[in-house]
Amino acid sequence: MAAKLMRAVRYSGYGGGAAGLEHVEVPVPAPANDEVLLKLEAASLNPVDWKIQKGILRPLLPRKFPHIPAVTDVAGEVVEVGSGVKDFKAGDKVVSVLSQVNSIMRPSKNIDIMIENGGGLAEFAVAKENLTVSRPSEVSAAEGAGLPIAGLTAHQALTQVVGINLDGSGPEKNILITAASGGVGHYAVQLAKLGNTHVTATCGARNIDFVKSLGADEVLDYKTPDGAALKSPSGRTFDAVIHCATGIPWSTFEPNLSTNGKVIDITPNVSAMLTFALKKLTFSKKQLVPLLVTPKKENLECLVGLVKEGKLKTVIDSKHPLSKAEDAWAKSIDGHATGKIIVEP
Repeated sequence: MAAKLMRAVRYSGYGGGAAGLEHVEVPVPAPANDEVLLKLEAASLNPVDWKIQKGILRPLLPRKFPHIPAVTDVAGEVVEVGSGVKDFKAGDKVVSVLSQVNSIMRPSKNIDIMIENGGGLAEFAVAKENLTVSRPSEVSAAEGAGLPIAGLTAHQALTQVVGINLDGSGPEKNILITAASGGVGHYAVQLAKLGNTHVTATCGARNIDFVKSLGADEVLDYKTPDGAALKSPSGRTFDAVIHCATGIPWSTFEPNLSTNGKVIDITPNVSAMLTFALKKLTFSKKQLVPLLVTPKKENLECLVGLVKEGKLKTVIDSKHPLSKAEDAWAKSIDGHATGKIIVEP
């Protein structure tokens, strides 16, 4: 019996950008014991998706070419469940973080198909039950798909590293959020303001009013002298910086930090890791903290619940059909999206 096929997007080597993507038909994946098969309704891009294409995780990912991009953040409808799945059934609407590495590593007679069918730029995908949450009718597929990596990064940085309580309790903290109009940044502003915080944010001039509308108390154009120097207009020093931009040296952050201030770097490079190690070795009170997000089901449920309650919103930069996925890819590489870029099968 011939395998059922689906439309998908893949690339066949490192580099190439949007021009390196190709549209193909591949077999629909089958869910393992602890997985659900989703008919995808929306997927959202994160910068790591095209950075993997550039080779940032070489040789770990991709394990093999051709490769369907990871694109881990999806929303869709359950169409089939594995034999061990307890919480979902066919017809359920869900939001998932696709765990591509797990699917690659599991034993199989046909490992090539699993690698090919690993990502969210396709009509169907398999997702782990423990990284899948229910999506209520109040949350659209696009809103839900925007949440996983970007929303969870902001949530983990603010609640676990900075110690902000989203119910508004606790002492006030002064927070700086760089690149506040982007995917992680726009969630970070909103989540921070659910806590007892004063939020200073940086963004481009065209997005100042937008970032203010998210709740930021003061907003800096990053291209002005004060914006480049990260100087709070009200003269505050920062208890924590959620650093969503790139190319800002530690020497710019340090004079703007409070005595025990932390810079949480969501895209740490070699320089950031060296600064982290140096600050640890010298017992500095001011710290740089590299953040690698650890997706957790309960945190994703929290975010979906906040969207349902109207306390958090996914701002959608643009929507693109799967047949034009290369346009979404190019827009993400350009780096000036306001909110999330969505692909819809």
